[in-house]
Amino acid sequence: MRPTNARLALSAAVLAAALAGCAPAPIYKPTPNNAAVPPAQVAREPERYASADVIWGGRIVNVRNFADHSEIEVLAYPLDGSQRPQSNDTGNGRFIAAMPGYVESLDYPPGGLVTIAGRLNGTRTGNVGQAQYTFPLVSVNQSHVWTAKEMSGGHPNVSFGVGVGVIR
Repeated sequence: MRPTNARLALSAAVLAAALAGCAPAPIYKPTPNNAAVPPAQVAREPERYASADVIWGGRIVNVRNFADHSEIEVLAYPLDGSQRPQSNDTGNGRFIAAMPGYVESLDYPPGGLVTIAGRLNGTRTGNVGQAQYTFPLVSVNQSHVWTAKEMSGGHPNVSFGVGVGVIR
């Protein structure tokens, strides 16, 4: 290799390593019993995924508190490599995350983004607006509500291209 090509190759390798280092690691480790399917598929075939473990995330729709547990309704989104919900994507159905005890709705605000790890525990029929809907039920083992800083973290502000633009 000529010295110029060697420098270019080294620079590309350093840039690739730096960009790869920007993405945080996943927060939950999948179990051997993990079902990597969206909630909409589980709602269609609940018997196929009975008692499977899932790692799902999405946008919090609402929180309901009961005497011994709380339920969080979530509009599911695909997760990125760090298990952050990708809210710019299309929804993958809805699910209900059941948590023991009382859940403070300020800690799980409507519109917030959440990732949960838990076990499927059947389905429940309810309504979304006027339409009947089948919700997969997840018994939550772990949950994480994402902050705006965490959602933007790991996304380098680097872009490549040719052209003229104005930054405001």
